[in-house]
Amino acid sequence: MIRYLDNLKNISSENLEGFFDGWPNPPSVEKHLQLLKNSDYIWLALDEETDNVIGFITAISDKVLSVYIPLLEVLPEYKNRGIGSELVKRMLETTNNYYMVDLICDENLIDFYKRFNMFKSQGMIMRNYQSQNGEGHNL
Repeated sequence: MIRYLDNLKNISSENLEGFFDGWPNPPSVEKHLQLLKNSDYIWLALDEETDNVIGFITAISDKVLSVYIPLLEVLPEYKNRGIGSELVKRMLETTNNYYMVDLICDENLIDFYKRFNMFKSQGMIMRNYQSQNGEGHNL
C-alpha cells in the first residue's frame, strides 16, 4: 500500500535510498533530505511495508504569486503505477491559489504534464553539473 505525506515526520536519510538514478553527480541521501526540508512544499509517496520514500515532488515559492516545481521523481521499480501522477495532482492542489505554477521538463514529459492542464511554454535554463550533488554551497 502507498501512503502520501506532505511533511517529513519520521523521515530520515535512510528512507531516501535509490533516487537520482542516472544523474552523473547525484546528491547524497543527506543532501536529498536537506533539499526536502528546504522546499516550501513537498509531497512524498511511501511504501507502507518498508516506510521508505518511493516518490517525491518539491516546490519552492515566493509565497505571493509564484511557485516553481523543480523535482518529481519516482523510484524505477515503482514507475507506471500512477504515483507520479498522484504526486503532481496533490502538489497542484496544494499550490492552486498561486498565479503561476511553473516547471521545466524534458521534451518526452510534455504530454505527461499536459494531463494536468499545464501548457508548453518557452524558458531558459542554466546547469552547473559540478554542483549537481548539492555540495557546491553550504546553507
